Amino acid sequence: MLRLERHPFGPRVYVLRRRIHEYHLGLALLVGLAVGAALDVVDLGLATVLAGLAGGWLVAKDWRDLMPSKRDSATWQLGLHRPAAPLRALRRTDSLPALAALAALTAGIVNLVSAATPNSGWRHRFLLTNAESLSEMRVAHALAIPAAAALIVAAFYLYRRRRGALNVAVGLLAALGVLNLVKGLDFEEALASFAAAGLLWWGRDAFHVRHDPVSVRSALVRVPAIIGGAAAFAVASVALAAPHASFGQVVRTTGDAVLWQPGPIAFHDETGHLPLAVALLALGALLTVAYLVFRPLAAPRSLPDAEARRLARRLVRRYGTDTLAFFKLRRDKQYLFDKAGTAFLAYRIENGVLLCSGDPVGPTAALPGLVAQAAAYAERRGLKLAASGVSEALVPLWRQAGLRALYLGDEAVVETGSFSLDGRAIRKVRQSVARLEKCGYSSELAELSGLDECTLCELEQVTVRWLAGMAARGCSMCMDSLRTERGAGSVVVLARDADGRIRGFLHLVPSYGRPAMSLSSMRRDRETPNGLTEFLVVNAIEALRERGVEEISLNFAAFARLMQSPRGRLQRLAGRLIALGNPFFQIESLYRFNAKFFPRWESRYLLYEGTLGLPRAGLAVMWAEGQLPKPRRRPTVEGEN
Repeated sequence: MLRLERHPFGPRVYVLRRRIHEYHLGLALLVGLAVGAALDVVDLGLATVLAGLAGGWLVAKDWRDLMPSKRDSATWQLGLHRPAAPLRALRRTDSLPALAALAALTAGIVNLVSAATPNSGWRHRFLLTNAESLSEMRVAHALAIPAAAALIVAAFYLYRRRRGALNVAVGLLAALGVLNLVKGLDFEEALASFAAAGLLWWGRDAFHVRHDPVSVRSALVRVPAIIGGAAAFAVASVALAAPHASFGQVVRTTGDAVLWQPGPIAFHDETGHLPLAVALLALGALLTVAYLVFRPLAAPRSLPDAEARRLARRLVRRYGTDTLAFFKLRRDKQYLFDKAGTAFLAYRIENGVLLCSGDPVGPTAALPGLVAQAAAYAERRGLKLAASGVSEALVPLWRQAGLRALYLGDEAVVETGSFSLDGRAIRKVRQSVARLEKCGYSSELAELSGLDECTLCELEQVTVRWLAGMAARGCSMCMDSLRTERGAGSVVVLARDADGRIRGFLHLVPSYGRPAMSLSSMRRDRETPNGLTEFLVVNAIEALRERGVEEISLNFAAFARLMQSPRGRLQRLAGRLIALGNPFFQIESLYRFNAKFFPRWESRYLLYEGTLGLPRAGLAVMWAEGQLPKPRRRPTVEGEN
């Protein structure tokens, strides 16, 4: 008749050997309501509306089971059923924080209204006759107002999955339940408060954002100071506005203003809005205290020390076959190592996003555990997880952590063995090289570590003149300085004019484990002839080919596929829209420059978390890459040799 089956995706229910899905219940409820309305058995009231919403919710959360192709592809959860992410902890209550925040907000508003309105007649008389005095009842009313206000503030942090907000909300709901009974036998509000507290406690595992113990201890010191300072300021303001009132009246008036209640002292003319100002001051103090108490566990602020950088350098040399691996050694990136210290990823925190740069570095067997560790690391700190510049081969790995993939662009890789200046297709590049040679320009390949200080300063001056006061762009595919890891095999290709002065250069870094190098930066004086950059690239390809380098990774071309080989009308339209941003981001011009050298295109992806997480991750990428300005304090480098 009835059978329950335990399954990794969630409990399964069978009635008369037929499996019952949630959408069955939802459809049955909706059909029953429709039939009842047609027969005039069901009236359109609050209960009917709530039943209809419940039926619609059961169908919506179980929509995958409506289609045979998607059936049993998602796990049961309190909210929408979602596919399991193998590299993340499975929580059936992941949708609870949003529901809990709504419930806490509703409970806070209901309790606030209840505390500010008179009691029901018979309940009021019953309490006065059998249980308590009028003064005790007033105290309960007064206490319910700040408790309800605090619950409304805590609702925001419940939505952000703060563990501390959970504990505070459970305590406030329990206290409000008692106060509702004491202040007026409000059984309905008390029952709702106790039920909400029980729901929060049942789903407490969903509130996984932890708090920094150091921040909590400092908050415990600051909170009394904030509350005391706000109280003293409020009392002093009321005392100045009513100089002839007694101290007791001033304190009572201040307390009533904080509770949004009329006090014994009336204010007029210029001081008529003083009670509102006191109430807003108290609200501001409450919000400040909430921020201090509910702050999540902070990510490390100091940059990696010398030991961490040595370990990262060693891992890049051993496992850094990806053309972007070397760029993880920039001095402005944080590192996250696995527990064994055999793999790591580089990241920056922007816009509340833990933004990983490129592919993780390490043995293949260690990468799933490292990505799972990164997901847990971000969850504990209330951060969203994202990865920029991920190779196509590692997209499935990030998908196992519940991330979604968006095609970001293509990396242009030139194969030096097949590159040639012969042929009509490359004649413009050939003409640029010939023109620069006629003007007396020459090129030179040099090890960066072998340059003297004078030459290095000359290169840095070329960079200053090229940037012309603008900030350098790039994070995942360029180094932050010529001096960073300069002894690790980097090279520069110099362009000298007829007088022997350096007028431009290319900076290239090694890709360990494969005969390849990656372009880090291109710099030139702005008054140099057109074609100098093409001249440098061609000479770099030829010089590195003689040294046994088989591949050179040039610039990253954002959304190159949409411009070079769009598929269908939608991609062609997207390509045209992207081209409109060329004056601001040089998207199309950079793609056309790379295409001159007939490279092999290798796709790169942006991995982001959540259906609505793309705008947040996209803004984080643009800030990190310097495509959009972001005012920030330049971090100091600690422990760097």
